[in-house]
Amino acid sequence: MAGHIQDRWFKVENGPDGKPQRIKTERHGTGLRYRARYIGPDGTEKSKSFPDKQKRKAEVWLSNIEADMSRGDYIAPEAGKVTFEQYANQWIKTQGTDPSTRESVEMRLRLHALPHIGTRPMSSFNPTHLRLWMRTLEDAGLSASYRRGIFAHVSTVFTAAVEDRVIRVNPCSARSVKAPRLDPRKVKPWSAARVMAVRAELPERYQALVDPAAGCGLRQGEVFGLAVEDLDLKGGVVHVVRQVKLLRNRPVFAPPKGGKERDVPLPESIALALTDHLHQFPAAEVTLPWKTLDGPPVTATLIFRSPEGFSLNRNRFNDRQWRPALRAAGIVGGRDNGMHALRHFYASVLLDAGESIKALSEYLGHHDPGFTLRTYTHLMPSSQTRTRAAVDAVWAAPDADHGPGTAHTEG
Repeated sequence: MAGHIQDRWFKVENGPDGKPQRIKTERHGTGLRYRARYIGPDGTEKSKSFPDKQKRKAEVWLSNIEADMSRGDYIAPEAGKVTFEQYANQWIKTQGTDPSTRESVEMRLRLHALPHIGTRPMSSFNPTHLRLWMRTLEDAGLSASYRRGIFAHVSTVFTAAVEDRVIRVNPCSARSVKAPRLDPRKVKPWSAARVMAVRAELPERYQALVDPAAGCGLRQGEVFGLAVEDLDLKGGVVHVVRQVKLLRNRPVFAPPKGGKERDVPLPESIALALTDHLHQFPAAEVTLPWKTLDGPPVTATLIFRSPEGFSLNRNRFNDRQWRPALRAAGIVGGRDNGMHALRHFYASVLLDAGESIKALSEYLGHHDPGFTLRTYTHLMPSSQTRTRAAVDAVWAAPDADHGPGTAHTEG
């Protein structure tokens, strides 16, 4: 057995005859009687006290400690006393993810997790605490998708704590604790008329922003980071190699989402629109740090800039240009009417033309064609539609005077 059991109510001393005898201590009859003691893997002594008549319980506790040590499952009793806020703050510092992603995670935890569960010790959590917290976020009016993201961050923190031997299990993995279900909403792509209406209402300097977004499927940050050197006009290709991101509301150049560079077909109409834009608003070099605020400086000849010559700030652009253009075009604002709607339009156009999900996924820069399929499957022509079109094409053939020819058969 690891360690030993100390009886605080009695001690052994040598009597007058020199023989050891058991005598009462000054603590006899008061306080917890048994103290289970052992040396932990870190070399320090650990202990736990038990009341009178529970010596057997103390022995079982020590036996379990010994078994945990032998299996490598040992967790120090004091480890779980650290609060969720203390552990989460340390966990964030160790993350090697993209700086803007790390900033987003830190913000979500700070605003929606720490005020509610931050002061609770890690080892004291049970599923009820998580269910009550999630109900609080729901009552606050946060969307299901946003709450789902927050829940994922908190669960990741608990998973890291399990791996660090701070707690034994992740309370978010309990069967009664479930991530918020996403709203069963389907993407409703804009019509070409709506795209053109919004384009026309933007200030002239920014109208061509719509073209690479709706015509090449670029994200807003990728449009902001698009440079002259990224356009292969002869080859008809756009090289998507950077985006403009905000860290603490300051711009940086960064790789496209997921660090995935890609080549996208450049239609002639989009190339002409960008060329016309450049004649009126010439591109110019802009230098920004790469990935982090103190990253190495990188220079790109940006196609779209502010009147002052700076890279575009998404918050300022959305507030001062995009939303006013929506209102002027008679479109009610909302989460479905950001610049991301132009990517949905691009996807709908390609699927309607019969492009494959695999190709669309590559052009959009998605990490997995399965994600593209789940997002846009309802926009794909149904098998019945394809069947009718295929048969109609045969019946409409010029040489089909009386329907298709008779099939050859073998007797």
